[in-house]
Amino acid sequence: MKFFLELRERGLVKDVSNEEAIKKMLETPQTIYCGFDPSATSMHIGNFVPISILMRFQQAGHKVIAVVGGATGMVGDPSGKSKERNLLDEETLATNYKLIKAQLERFIDLSDKTKGEIVNNYDWHGEITYLDFIREYGKYFTVNYMLAKDVVASRMESGISYAEFSYMLLQASDFLNLYRNYDCHLQLGGSDQWGNLTAGLDLIRRVEGPKATAEAFTAPLITKSDGEKFGKSEEGALYLDSELTSPYQLYQYFYNASDEDSIKYLKVFTFLTLEEIEKIALEHEKNKGRRHAQKTLAYEIVKVIHSEEEALQAIKMSEVLFSGKVNELSPKAIEQLFSDAVIDLEGSLNLVDALLEVKAASSKREAREFINGNSIMLNGERVNDLDLEVSKANALHGKYSVIRRGKKRYFLIRHT
Repeated sequence: MKFFLELRERGLVKDVSNEEAIKKMLETPQTIYCGFDPSATSMHIGNFVPISILMRFQQAGHKVIAVVGGATGMVGDPSGKSKERNLLDEETLATNYKLIKAQLERFIDLSDKTKGEIVNNYDWHGEITYLDFIREYGKYFTVNYMLAKDVVASRMESGISYAEFSYMLLQASDFLNLYRNYDCHLQLGGSDQWGNLTAGLDLIRRVEGPKATAEAFTAPLITKSDGEKFGKSEEGALYLDSELTSPYQLYQYFYNASDEDSIKYLKVFTFLTLEEIEKIALEHEKNKGRRHAQKTLAYEIVKVIHSEEEALQAIKMSEVLFSGKVNELSPKAIEQLFSDAVIDLEGSLNLVDALLEVKAASSKREAREFINGNSIMLNGERVNDLDLEVSKANALHGKYSVIRRGKKRYFLIRHT
């Protein structure tokens, strides 16, 4: 009971089928499942909310099952969509499945099947015929019942295909299959999945009897304090794949969170205790300019999603950018930091031409003014020699020339 109350205190619970029943269930070890859609090559930070809840369940001694929707992904979940999703081919779905499964393996303890499993719902849906599916599951749902669900009702004006309309039956039958074959009595989903979750509960009780012990709850959609959708940076979604969103980019996003959001996110995304978070909040209030809450938040999130090593590296990268000592950075860190302002160069250029090449100056006259005004740093050293050669010979790690103009603007030349 205390465990579920803590989830509420952290802001991780929205809709609940029967809270008292769930609390009673959790007095003994249970199995909980959550589905993940392989519609992309990587999950994003929003997906980490249910992942973190599964991790908390494991830590509390329960078994967790992550269902990667190899079958449901072929149909497309209409939840939160205003129009029909483009169907992915089997090859793309198979690739996505492997990548999503690999990401889940980073967070879920699979050392023993009594602790956790990752399964593919294609394993059971792929063997059933259309007629068997309709007879086995379709007979338990009326069209009126399905039309009343928000996930379907929201699409009635724009239109919804029979394929996406049937998605609810697929997810409901997932829960029944897991209930029967994996002793799974609890389902977790995002708040936009509530209609699908309750359909699963209804199917179990209609098939197994009204006394069947099955419950469900959702995690809320996380938003920022201004009401905007959470998890978007200027470049787009914050992905769990470090090749799509670097640990440093993830660190910077949360470092720049508002005071109010940082405390909320500490509860949602980190595994610090509520008592520890309260102390952080009190310390933060003493001097908000030190950004104690944001620094802790950014470090903890990168640590859990990537590693402590990456979190410490992100801190160092931030410090280096502030000090300008880029010569202390590793090649990987240089690539991460300046990937948005990089050009490849064969041979060498004098400093004036180099500023023009990287667009740090708009003309040779302006470039000379910047150099003579001591506004230019090259590889962490201030330079004012107009004829200085920017070349592979004086590059960092024999490959990189990092140009800084003023206090914050950086440009990278990658010598080939």
